[in-house]
Amino acid sequence: MILCFCGTLAYSQIDTSAIRKIIQDKQAEVGVAVLYKDKVYTLSNNRKYPLMSVFKFHVAVTALKKMEKENIALDSMVYIEPGQMHANTYSPLRDKYPGQRIHISYGDMITYTITHSDNNTCDWLIGFAGGIEVVDAYIKSIGINAQNLTETEAGMHENIMRCYNNWSTPLAVAELLKKVYTEAILTDEYFRFLEKAMLDCSTGTDKLKAGLPAGVRFGHKTGSSDRTETGIKIGDGDAGVIYMPDGSKCYLVVIIKDSKETDAGNAKIMENIASAVYESARLSSPAAW
Repeated sequence: MILCFCGTLAYSQIDTSAIRKIIQDKQAEVGVAVLYKDKVYTLSNNRKYPLMSVFKFHVAVTALKKMEKENIALDSMVYIEPGQMHANTYSPLRDKYPGQRIHISYGDMITYTITHSDNNTCDWLIGFAGGIEVVDAYIKSIGINAQNLTETEAGMHENIMRCYNNWSTPLAVAELLKKVYTEAILTDEYFRFLEKAMLDCSTGTDKLKAGLPAGVRFGHKTGSSDRTETGIKIGDGDAGVIYMPDGSKCYLVVIIKDSKETDAGNAKIMENIASAVYESARLSSPAAW
């Protein structure tokens, strides 16, 4: 376990002992990154963590940027052919319109990808963007380099070991979130749409979100792999933005790699870390940082 403290002052207000206690004796690699105000906290960050569906945020940002450049409105319509809705993968859109040609807006494609984590709509957006290599290149072009994307959802389902190829450090994910939320990466209209899709996230309610008090707004994207033949869960994670009571935002990312814990056990790790981080951030005062 590696703890790193960065910034002008030590990140003393995050209860690191609580986080260490949460992950001790766990049969998994746990990476954590927190960006709060001008401080940075990471745990075991210098490893390549499989992003799983967390990479759908990267895909959505890239697709929205292309829509901006090509003046494609969120309510512009597109047809999705039945052959593009692959079977044997998680796809709420396909399940809603089985075997049908689907007439759907670009905005709804983003919503299905982010809010509902639809694998088919994700791969459609990757194709629209120009391919996974274009997504990877765009994310790097805005300064997020400690990550690499080479796989689509279809590719990862063909061979579970390909899940390792879409990797990032937790800090790189947190930095991407903060950049999109604080800089003019997207126009206000497109950003607000993405922000709402994140706030409406319907997956992983037992992960980071479960560790936050009721009523606290949290926009996030989760990810979860299948298990290998030996029972190892390649990746399990949650990445999001906590809207703090004072109006500030806390960017929190937890990614679990090669876990022998149960899915419920992984979720509990994330829940407990979110609770510890939120309470430490809430109780801190600007003068203490």
